[in-house]
Amino acid sequence: AVLFLKSVWAAVYTDPSTLPNAPYTYIIVGAGLGGSVLANRLSANPNNRVLLIEAGPSDTVDPFIPVPFLATTLAPSVVSWNYTTVPQTGLGGRSIAYPRGRTLGGSTSINFMVWTRGPASDFDRLAHVTGDSGWSWNSLRSTLIGVETLVAPPDGHDTTGEINLAIHCSNGPVKISVQDTTALDSRIFNTTTQLAEFPFNEDMNSGNPLGIGWTQYSIGGGQRSSASVSYLTPVLSRSNLDILINTQVTKVVRTGTQGGLPIFRGVEIAQSASGPLFTRNATKEVILAAGAVNTPQLLMLSGIGDSAQLSQFNIQTIVKLPDVGKNMQDHVVLSNVFSVNSNFTNDDIGRNPTLFLNDLAQWGQSYTGPFASTATSEIGWLRLPKNATIFKTVNDPSSGPHAPHYEFIFAFASFVDPPPTTGHFMTIASNLITPTSRGSITLASANPFDAPNIDPALLNSDFDIFTIREGVKAALRFAAAPAWKDYVIGPFGALAEAKTDAQIEAYARNHAATVFHPFSTAFMSPNGSPHGVVNPDFGVKKTVGLRIVDASVLPYVPAAHPQAALYAVAERAAKLIAAN
Repeated sequence: AVLFLKSVWAAVYTDPSTLPNAPYTYIIVGAGLGGSVLANRLSANPNNRVLLIEAGPSDTVDPFIPVPFLATTLAPSVVSWNYTTVPQTGLGGRSIAYPRGRTLGGSTSINFMVWTRGPASDFDRLAHVTGDSGWSWNSLRSTLIGVETLVAPPDGHDTTGEINLAIHCSNGPVKISVQDTTALDSRIFNTTTQLAEFPFNEDMNSGNPLGIGWTQYSIGGGQRSSASVSYLTPVLSRSNLDILINTQVTKVVRTGTQGGLPIFRGVEIAQSASGPLFTRNATKEVILAAGAVNTPQLLMLSGIGDSAQLSQFNIQTIVKLPDVGKNMQDHVVLSNVFSVNSNFTNDDIGRNPTLFLNDLAQWGQSYTGPFASTATSEIGWLRLPKNATIFKTVNDPSSGPHAPHYEFIFAFASFVDPPPTTGHFMTIASNLITPTSRGSITLASANPFDAPNIDPALLNSDFDIFTIREGVKAALRFAAAPAWKDYVIGPFGALAEAKTDAQIEAYARNHAATVFHPFSTAFMSPNGSPHGVVNPDFGVKKTVGLRIVDASVLPYVPAAHPQAALYAVAERAAKLIAAN
């Protein structure tokens, strides 16, 4: 099948039976962030033939994907896996929606586009725990910078004092920009001068993110800059790159033995549980880039994992790696909503169809206006005080003194679902950044078309509930600063009823959710370590020909919105693989 894609003629296959018979050098599973980077970089060598397989459709099927303001509409949808967690003990037994991107670009096509590298100490810790100095901040700094092109914000305002140009790039694949101005800006930054616990940070991508600052987004010219747009679009005309969509890899296939280790250079693929199965082999490597949910599921379906788990579903254990699917980590977000004294907030856009259509039309004509920005504005990165009582019994889980424990996310609206039908609001969401809870991905069945059991174990530790509670209290202090005295009326909804520590904890358990950052389910460890799933070169332990390049490999969830860091991880992986 030949499709129009991104205004470029390209052979994008929709039926596995029509793939060329020529052998592939590399087969990449998943066209999200990692898969898009790898497809671009590995196909740059004309001697390589690369097959990129994506379970979902093209990212052209949903016209709202490029529209930054409409990111909240993209799940549930045809471009999401539309997962749901198992009941969460820390959330009072609630099961919550767990969207993951299922389209070209993966979750970069449906996320909220925040662009943060994280603290330098996160990378230095990764170098330490893996025994590979190539993961340090200093080693990766040029890669972190080089993946981006800084462009003007959609509204074209002067960004002097809002970003440090010296630490950004002008010729990388991903377009980034500072947020548009909002009605909250002056009050937010006045608060940083009034309350010392909330300092201003000109650029949180310096390696020291602590403080409140202007948010950078993966938005260029008023449009989403996804991995598909940034890495796939420029190379769609390459004759040595084939893309197969609407097709799921059901397992990786053992194709031989080398040095006593199983070789996995094959994949089994299908388009439905009842449809025909096809197999394709790579001459060099199969690379899993299916994400922190689907990658461990695929490993287990292929006989790689905990033998006790596999035996429950009569799956033969080929490689015993008990840590597959373990160590799952995620950020926990809680939207703290305040009533405000205003005639307009972004709540009005969703309530007024005429206003919505006018704003959408403006975006369609010029890529400007409210829809050229996200529904959120500034963010801030904050730490618990050194004398916090939790540290009497729990070691600090952060990577260092300049790494945050929690985050503020500001929104010029009620950032809750469903939103109030009347009134005007702002949100200061508290986001737990350094969780100590550990969850898991396990099989629900041996059918690859069944969703796995997703248990991020949100708020399952004393540190996590303590920190989210303190994040709520910090948000209340922030909104009580003099800068807000004529604007904030007071806490709204359940937040207004949460007065004591116990009540705030109950409020958190009843209303918190994920901020969609699952990590660490196939985590990296030193060469020769009996723990972990991959080595520092991304190779799956005890195997030949199989690697993983996605969020599952990092042993700790980054203290950041992780896409910027993951681009650097994928770029380093591409260099290591190409050099092999």
